[in-house]
Amino acid sequence: MSDIKSPSRYTITAALPYTNGPIHIGHLAGVYVPADIYARYLRSIGKDIAFVCGSDEHGVAISMKAKKEGVTPKDIIDKYHAIIKQSFMDFGITFDNYSRTSAPVHHKTASDFFTTLYKKGDFIEETTAQLYDEEAQQFLADRFVIGTCPKCGNEEAYGDQCENCGSSLNATDLINPKSTITGTVPTTKETKHWFLPLDRYEDFLKDWILKGHKDDWKPNVYGQCKSWIDGGLEPRAVTRDLDWGIPVPVEGGEGKVLYVWFDAPIGYISSTKEWAAREGKDWEPYWKDKDTKLVHFIGKDNIVFHCIIFPSMLKAEGSYILPENVPANEFLNLEGNKLSTSKNWAVWLHEYLVDFPEMQDSLRYTLTANAPETKDNDFTWKDFQARNNNELVAILGNFINRVVVLTNKYYDGKIPATGSLTNVDAETLEQLSKYPEIISTSIERYRFREAGQELMNLARLGNKYLADEEPWKVIKVDEERVKTIMNVALQIAAGLAVLSEPFLPFTSNKLKNILNLSSSGTERSQSLNWNDVSDKEALLKPEHQINKGELLFRKIEDAEVQTQLDKLEATKKANENENKQVMPQKDTITFDDFSKLDMRVGTIIEAEKMAKAKKLLVLKVDTGLDVRTIVSGIAESFKPEEIVGKKVTVLVNLAPRALRGVESEGMILMTENADGKLVFVNPDEDGVGNGLTIN
Repeated sequence: MSDIKSPSRYTITAALPYTNGPIHIGHLAGVYVPADIYARYLRSIGKDIAFVCGSDEHGVAISMKAKKEGVTPKDIIDKYHAIIKQSFMDFGITFDNYSRTSAPVHHKTASDFFTTLYKKGDFIEETTAQLYDEEAQQFLADRFVIGTCPKCGNEEAYGDQCENCGSSLNATDLINPKSTITGTVPTTKETKHWFLPLDRYEDFLKDWILKGHKDDWKPNVYGQCKSWIDGGLEPRAVTRDLDWGIPVPVEGGEGKVLYVWFDAPIGYISSTKEWAAREGKDWEPYWKDKDTKLVHFIGKDNIVFHCIIFPSMLKAEGSYILPENVPANEFLNLEGNKLSTSKNWAVWLHEYLVDFPEMQDSLRYTLTANAPETKDNDFTWKDFQARNNNELVAILGNFINRVVVLTNKYYDGKIPATGSLTNVDAETLEQLSKYPEIISTSIERYRFREAGQELMNLARLGNKYLADEEPWKVIKVDEERVKTIMNVALQIAAGLAVLSEPFLPFTSNKLKNILNLSSSGTERSQSLNWNDVSDKEALLKPEHQINKGELLFRKIEDAEVQTQLDKLEATKKANENENKQVMPQKDTITFDDFSKLDMRVGTIIEAEKMAKAKKLLVLKVDTGLDVRTIVSGIAESFKPEEIVGKKVTVLVNLAPRALRGVESEGMILMTENADGKLVFVNPDEDGVGNGLTIN
């Protein structure tokens, strides 16, 4: 459990994305939206935070992508760093600094970190057998090897980790390993590397995690850590034989680089340094002061690196604080299938904004409401539409629209003063004042789904209050009472403007503009912060002028959803075609063998289903030589009436064969198209008559 009761500052990190492709909704849901909600919330209550991230540009995935595209790794990282950074900006992810691991400050920070541990004698230097691709003439980094996991039997496990069972592996552990570069079976070759002896830190990890964080870390995180520690930790290589990365900065390190898992988490430190230098701050308290709370936001595939390996590195160095929490999420699937960059099975953020411009909050809201906090969850376009239309539009948007329209209609946009409050008015305002603490409690326990739903419950409170009090009816009989009703409703609207900011930042900004509000410290007639919603007697004062309304959200139509589903269906088809195995070539035949085949153009003149046979049609075919009976297994693909009159290619000198008592005298030539549907191999040219031979 955390010993920090009231942190002096917060350091918040979000997993460094690989720059081998753009960002998709799985990344946003798993890491970046929850991290941003947390950071925005802390800022709104006046906390000192450093929210840092950056592009991970030294992973093997970068080298693989560069080889595949025939370009340099730098070409790849420059391209995707720009796309990723822009996507984060477009979706309102408020990093204080977004860096990159190719930056000089990172190279120096990582090199110095390695050197410090090296000089302290914290590494083991060993010569070991590593997998080597003879054809490519290079050692194979873990992600360049694929094979069968020795623990669960997954045939597509990587050399560092099985994504099916989550086990950490060494490439040499794989059964039937293959190089992903050439497809060949690798050999082994000796090479020297430096290892971090994780086994030395078992007692520390048991005490720090298994005892210290049993009650405050998420069960999925704690459970994976316990499994690792209970299984026994082994030394882990911190260097690799590669030509892309940070050179090993000690004698004997020529031709080697720091392993990406060692290099990448240090990127949080170097990004903080970069931010502090720009802002004129001292970076060290954010990483070395015991009154700082360090929180890592990651996906479940990174738990071992952030909970076992990086803390061991920090412990070995000696001057750094350890993370207070690592609220890792599980995976988000897409329409029932695992998100995949390589298979293009994803919703890419930059493409989403083309189809749904200015609708970032609709996606942020849906991903938060359906976040994979404790188990894998599924994103579907139908659910996205329902969340948008039934919650954002019908609940939050509807409430704000009614309040703003009525205020402008009745009072020319000026806040009316209250008269005497009824019990319902007082109870409603009392409930409003409790929401900051309700939402805070959920956020500080990393329950962002719960927090987002509590925000929507506040909008429901507003809708219910208006529906029950019916100011549009009361105005006809008691104008003074309506002033109080509208004042109370406007206080709820102001509360929503403030409390929605971590979740729906673009909407919050629109709503603040409508209500003529601002965040603290900016020039406008009224400013509010998070705690004001609980503490202030009135968030909007009488006579405060609001602006004309605008719709906060728009409905999403069925046709828009269908367009997205059609895109995914096209992707699925393309993947099936790409993965479709072509039958290998049969044994070579001579020309004489081929010349024995007598293939003729024919026309189907009759067709009927064979009784009690699901797949067979009985055909009468005019071959030009005669009219003969041919039994063909095509009944599941064609109705008899569809193929009468169809020109076909017939093997006419095939020995007759009895099928269910009917003698078949030949064979119709067929193939399958990309969708697996049977297709006639037929002559399409005009003037090709029955009986003509095919040579």
